[in-house]
Amino acid sequence: QVQLVESGGGLVQPGGSLRLSCTASGSDFSIYAMGWYRQAPGKQRELVAYITVGDSTKYADSVKGRFTISRDNAKNSVYLQMNSLKPDDTAVYYCNAGRTYLGGSTYKPYDYWGQGTQVTVSS
Repeated sequence: QVQLVESGGGLVQPGGSLRLSCTASGSDFSIYAMGWYRQAPGKQRELVAYITVGDSTKYADSVKGRFTISRDNAKNSVYLQMNSLKPDDTAVYYCNAGRTYLGGSTYKPYDYWGQGTQVTVSS
């Protein structure tokens, strides 16, 4: 139904910034809530942030105040601006299309994932 492609990852020093992009095709982008997940080696995939159809946003406690999720429906894209990066942010970051429940307080991923983009934060 929807295909997702991430870009923008790379190697950055602690305190640096990266902007991840995810572009969708194959469906009506605007009907989906969109989430960014990450998975570090040996750890479970975790939800970092999501944005609802109505542009409400929610973040994991570990990234609040540092990351910003946004979307541009005209460009079929969702973004993750990452500032003040820490070594613990090192992971493969994945874009996901999903939906929200309970007035936007809960995010449920659909099985639509990008290929992932590597973010490495190291000095």
